[in-house]
Amino acid sequence: MSDRPRNTFCGRTRREFLRTMGGGFTSLALTGMLSVDGFLSSQAFASDGITPFVNPLAPKPGVLPGKAKRVIFLFMYGGPSHIDTFDYKPKMYGLDGKTIQVKTFGRGGKKNEGRIVGPKWKFRQYGQSGAWVSELFPHVGTCADDIAFIKSMTADSPIHGSAMLMMNAGRILSGHPSLGSWLNYGLGSVNENLPGYVVMLDKTGGPISGAKNWSSGYMPASYGATVFRPKGEPIMNLKPYGDMSEAEQRAMLDRLRHFNEGHLAARVDNSDLAARIASYELAFKMQSTAPEAVDIDNEPEHVKDLYGIGHDRTDDFGRKCLLARRLAERGVRYIQIYSGGSHNDDNWDAHGDLVKNHEYHAGNADKPIAGLLKDLKQRGLLEETLVVWGGEFGRQPTAEYAEGTGRDHNAMGFTMWMAGGGIKGGISVGQTDELGSKAVENRYQVKHLHATILELMGLDPNGLSYFYNGLDQKLVGVEGAEPIYQIMA
Repeated sequence: MSDRPRNTFCGRTRREFLRTMGGGFTSLALTGMLSVDGFLSSQAFASDGITPFVNPLAPKPGVLPGKAKRVIFLFMYGGPSHIDTFDYKPKMYGLDGKTIQVKTFGRGGKKNEGRIVGPKWKFRQYGQSGAWVSELFPHVGTCADDIAFIKSMTADSPIHGSAMLMMNAGRILSGHPSLGSWLNYGLGSVNENLPGYVVMLDKTGGPISGAKNWSSGYMPASYGATVFRPKGEPIMNLKPYGDMSEAEQRAMLDRLRHFNEGHLAARVDNSDLAARIASYELAFKMQSTAPEAVDIDNEPEHVKDLYGIGHDRTDDFGRKCLLARRLAERGVRYIQIYSGGSHNDDNWDAHGDLVKNHEYHAGNADKPIAGLLKDLKQRGLLEETLVVWGGEFGRQPTAEYAEGTGRDHNAMGFTMWMAGGGIKGGISVGQTDELGSKAVENRYQVKHLHATILELMGLDPNGLSYFYNGLDQKLVGVEGAEPIYQIMA
């Protein structure tokens, strides 16, 4: 009988074995991370030991002749009312307060009648196109000839969390890659020193379904978004070594290199480890690059004024829009800015007082959005930058409660618009009924919007796939979707 103590393996207790092996695996991972760009004397290779390591975020050519190089998505979280912003319904003005037969479906369930809430703002026509735009967006109205309005958008859910996931990731269930992740996966990142996918949240907080909206889902985490702030340090917790200077970090890495000399080169045998290496490199480079990218203090005063910076109502969103332009110039592939956050009237979710809610949020965003479009255009960037505006759904023509002007959610018909990057300006496609309760002409679903964005970026929406869970997964679904060709130049 052996005199070796019970519960041992190779003469060691289980705790000793796990501690030793854990340290060994950690060193292997660290070696892999440091094997790139000269941090170690050896170079990382693919699993065959011959093929050089390829950064998964390296830029790739599109498969189609896309006209856009980047996307800026202006997300109006909470659901702006289409019939009070860009979908003019003149017949509704005479129906205010009347109860009529109309089918609706919102968070309050399905209803067959309701009290009409007439539009609270006047509309006027803008530009050569004569587009009707409400008093809520007078500055955006001056850009109407650059905009294509999609007035028959539909979604699969009238509930915020699932509707936002659909608008951002193509599904009402979580766990799927977001649009920005698909673009980074399909095209890579142009700038090695900045993330290819950036999100900027409202000052009141993030949306109800949180980081799921900018997640990489089942793809490697490197394809997910980096959250930027328009003031102070752009990225929280960016420096993994506290207050070390760049020189001190490089000296530390050099000591690690000498410590690891003689060890075998890391063999990168899966995309996840390759993505982790790329993420480590990116974080190191961003420490010196990101602060310059977000520094808008040196922008000319007339540019800041164009975005409404320095004014109480527009300063916050204006800074985000100006930062979006600066990131676009520096090669960031996908930028998303949230107007509205948290809950209730902190976002566009106007269940109680429509006037108070929408005048507040539109007043914060109107001038910065127009400033972004005009700034991009005068710099020659709009023709290769696709700007998207909209929320997760629209709002119903009827009141939600017995009293007041609040509207419930409406996923059966709402408006979104696009500009720049291969879009025909000055046109409208699709139509809702005379009350704006549902789409009745050229009905489009969120997947058609996504297909349009992918194709304008040079990707085949029905060919771009990622194998997961036994299927070739696609942003537009395994059944596919066609772009909205009517708005494409």
